[in-house]
Amino acid sequence: MEVSKADLKRSSDVFINGIGVTLVETVDQPLGVSLVNSRKSTKTATSGDLVELAQVVQRGDEGVHSSACNKLSVIADQIRYLQEQAKQVLEKAKRDSDLHHAACNIVKKPGSIYYLYERDSGQKYLSIISPQEWGSAAPRKYHGGYRLEVDRTWTPIDEVPAKDKEQGMLNSVLQLKEGIVRAAINFAPHDHPN
Repeated sequence: MEVSKADLKRSSDVFINGIGVTLVETVDQPLGVSLVNSRKSTKTATSGDLVELAQVVQRGDEGVHSSACNKLSVIADQIRYLQEQAKQVLEKAKRDSDLHHAACNIVKKPGSIYYLYERDSGQKYLSIISPQEWGSAAPRKYHGGYRLEVDRTWTPIDEVPAKDKEQGMLNSVLQLKEGIVRAAINFAPHDHPN
């Protein structure tokens, strides 16, 4: 099926199998000046050309859709990760708050290990005495040992070695940064000879 130039002039939107293809409008005299014979310079479009154009548009739409879906999938993964992180932060905050509110007859000091026990009455309390130090007289319900950190958070004693390793690494990075800053300050000439 041939599509005439007159048809193309009248409508720049063509629909092939439900896919809209927008064609560039032809103008016989751009800006009022006839530069070429428009009949000789304009190719007569066939239905095959229009179908091919529609397929190109459809592939473009599919590519855009696929790209958007991929990006949204990454964002959904990030949202799930952030939700999990938020859940962990809230659980640790609750645990830390519970430990701060546990009964304790001594002043808690950062860096010290405290052991959480529970009396038969249900009262939870902190002690500096470990279950091993109690021996056979140990309270029945032991809920774990925790180290109080400088920022007033609590670290379970089984996580203390990893926490110390991480803190050592962070201290090394900070010392390196301080060394770089000091070197930069010492390197900067203070007195410029004239």
